[in-house]
This record gives sequence, C-alpha cells and structure tokens, in this order.
Amino acid sequence: MCRSSEGSFGLRRLLGLRAVFTVVFLLASALGASAQTFQSLISFDITDGALPYYGSLVQGRDGNYYGTTQSGGANNNTLCGSGTFGCGTVFKITPSGALTTIYSFCSQPNCTDGANPWGGLVLGTDGSFYGTTYYGGVNSADGTVFRITPAGALRTMHSFDGTDGANPVGALIQGMDGNGYGATVNGGANGYGTVFRISPKGGLNTLYNFCSQSNCTDGENPYGGLVQATNGYLYGTTEAGGTFRCPPNGCGTIFAMTLSGKLRTLHDFDGEYGAYPYAGLVQANDGNFYGTAMSGVAFSLTPTGKYAVLHIFEGTDSGVSPLGLVQGIDGNFYGTTVEGGNSGWGTIYELTSTGTLTTLFDFCDPEACSYGSQPYAGLLQATNGTFYGTTALGGTDLTDCGAGCGTVYSLGMNLTPFVSLVQNWGKIGTTAEILGQGFTGVTSVSFNGTPAKFVVHSSTYLTATVPQGATTGLVTVTTSGFTFHSNKIFQVLP
Repeated sequence: MCRSSEGSFGLRRLLGLRAVFTVVFLLASALGASAQTFQSLISFDITDGALPYYGSLVQGRDGNYYGTTQSGGANNNTLCGSGTFGCGTVFKITPSGALTTIYSFCSQPNCTDGANPWGGLVLGTDGSFYGTTYYGGVNSADGTVFRITPAGALRTMHSFDGTDGANPVGALIQGMDGNGYGATVNGGANGYGTVFRISPKGGLNTLYNFCSQSNCTDGENPYGGLVQATNGYLYGTTEAGGTFRCPPNGCGTIFAMTLSGKLRTLHDFDGEYGAYPYAGLVQANDGNFYGTAMSGVAFSLTPTGKYAVLHIFEGTDSGVSPLGLVQGIDGNFYGTTVEGGNSGWGTIYELTSTGTLTTLFDFCDPEACSYGSQPYAGLLQATNGTFYGTTALGGTDLTDCGAGCGTVYSLGMNLTPFVSLVQNWGKIGTTAEILGQGFTGVTSVSFNGTPAKFVVHSSTYLTATVPQGATTGLVTVTTSGFTFHSNKIFQVLP
C-alpha cells in the first residue's frame, strides 16, 4: 500500500462538498484603479462537475478552454475518492461562459477509465488533450493517464499499479522528443512518488523513484508538474523530503533531471526561506525559473540552482498559501493564493520579476458571496489577453452544497492579445502549431523576423513551417489589422 500525503494543508476537507448552480455574475467594482474586470462565468452543479482542483485551464485549437473537475459528473462509485459525490469530469467552456461536460469518469465498470482527475490537461500536437486521474484504472486506487479528444472520446493509455507510481496530480507535458512526462505523488519502488515517461502509444517507463537516497534527501511526493527547459532537462519540485526536516516529512526540494532519469537536487527548502512547494515551476523568457512554496514565498531559480526569495506572503495584504505562476504577455507573473487576502478565502495577484506584488482580487466566504472561494488552480492567460481560472468552492446555490462546488472565472487586465505556441521548439522544416484569434485575415508569419509558409485552418488555429535561416526568438503573426507576437520564445533546435 502506498503512503498517501493528500491530507496536507487540509486538502481532504474539499472532498465531501456538493452544490447545484449555474450563474453568470459580473463584478468589476472593488478591483483598484486600473481597468480590471472580474467575471464569474459559470458555477458547477454536481451533474456538470464539482471541485475543480489543481488543474489550470488549457486553450484548444478551437479557441475554447478545457479543464477537469475532481468530483461531480454523471457517475458515482465507491471506488472514487469523493465517495458518492461523483467521480469527476472533463469540461469545455467558451470565452463567453457556455459550459459543456465532454466526459464523466467512471463510465466503465470498476472505474477502469479512471476517477477523480486532480490535475489539468495539456494540448498535444495531435489536437487531443492528455491528463491523469488520481484514482481509478485497472488497479482501482492508483490512477491513470488518459487521452481525450475535444469531442470527448477518451482512451486510457496507462493504469498505474503502485510499483510504477500512484496518484498523479501535476499536469503532463509533451517533451521535445514527442513523449509525455509527468510525476506521481505516491507509489514507485519506495512509495514516495516517481517521474515517468509515456510514449504516444502508452508505453510507460519509470525514470526515477523518489526517496532513493538516505532520509529522502532527494525529495518525496512531487505534486507539481514538470517543465522541460530550453536546455532539454526536466525541472520540478517535491512537496516534502530534502535535507531539512520540516514536519512532518521534510521541507521539499527543487530538482533537475535528464531524460534518462539522472536526478540532481538544485535546492533544499529550509523552512525559513520557503517550504512545501506544491506547484511546479515556470521558465520565463529570461531563462530563469519562478515558483512558489505553500509556506508563503515566491522565488526565482537560475538553471544552475541559484535561489532567491522574491516575495513573502503575509496574509491580508497578499494572501497565503500561493500556488503556481504563469508569465503574462507583459512579462509579469500572475498567480493565486488558496487562503488569505482581506476575506481570508484567497486572492489573485501580480508579481514582477523583482518581487513587487499587487493584489488584483480578493475572493470571499462561499456562504456570503457567489463568485468563488479558494482558487487552488493556477491561471491560464488566453490568447485574447484575458486570464481564466477556477475556484474549488463557491457559487450561488448553497442548498445542495454548503460551500459551493466551484466556479470558472475570468480576469481582464487590458493586456495585449497574442499568439500561443503548442510547442515552443522545433527544427528547421518542422511544423509549428499556433493558437490565437482573427487568423482568417493573416497576411504573414515569421520566426524571429524570418518569413515562413503557413496554412490557416480556422480563425483560432494555424500551422507554419519553421523556415530555413530561422533563429530562436518570438513568432509574429500579422493580419490586415493587427500584429500578434508569441508569449514565449520559440527555440530553433538544435
């Protein structure tokens, strides 16, 4: 039996909550002087999902946003971690807030298709989405890796059995080699989690078993997802373990890993300057990594491991228990805190690379307001420039769910629309996939100034061939009325 660490920071208290509601609610007043607009797009109602947890939303080729809920949906089963409150869903939401449930987990006998997806999805180069479930699969309790089309056709790619890992939470990534990479919180040879590789056909290899070193100095329980850096290595965090023994199981680590599974610990959290990093890292356009620790710090890290605290969260001013960051098109970082702020129920904030923090929005007591509480998931900045996210609690109907079943919201900051790359790297002559808007009028595409051949597939999706002579830099898409730049640097390989 694998040791579970899901009780940390009161995570279990969310698992038994229920709600029924749907609402569109506009709130723009108490957001400060700059033109920020918060909008509650939908409220989950058990049948269409409940408790969207750690998974950030992801934008699809069609311009809609896709995500998961940990509970709710059409199916109940005692094999689900949430008992009779539903086994979780995959959903689609339009930018204007029209919600469609595209899959309800535990649709197969004994939940062999998986149950309770805690993490989010990743868009693959084939147009499908890839994700994981915390429970379910052939072995009932250990979770799965799945692929799902935008229309809702799901294929279970792998069922964990404990020995090769158990209970994945962080989102998958698609690596430069075309394989998927991810981590499991539990299981593996030592019971404290793994890093794995999965092929497009579903073949899984365990790359690393945490707690392979004495006293788990190499870390344990990686909740966050991985990031593949421009140098090709995988970077990630472990919530516990490491050299410093914060109670109950260590303060956590940051690690780098080769694709063959050789791990190097880059930083040991010591409790004083951070502890318990639940979320993964983001590599910014300056080449450095940025992240947060649930103890209340935001930090930066160079690829070689130089660590610096950027901001200390202090409760009412900026929130507490920060989770993942995303770099906006303006170069600043945006994130959420699970708790704290003026109401104590979480915040949305903006953070500069030098550590200046601005609180953008305060969530509220779910029994006192309807627009959401406790945003466990990080943010998606869509190509229209607007941020989208979810709250685990909140909503308007408190009859069937005492604290609400969660919401989807948007936050407009008047930031410039841009284009997003499905993969931020490629060789000369390969096809790059580009997401955005207004593509029916595209006149040119260039890679760091070098013109490229392109094909417009829809108003929100085009492909371009990486041209001869292209160099690493931004991708630019020009229409008859606007020029869009990519939010990430495209790396020309090798």
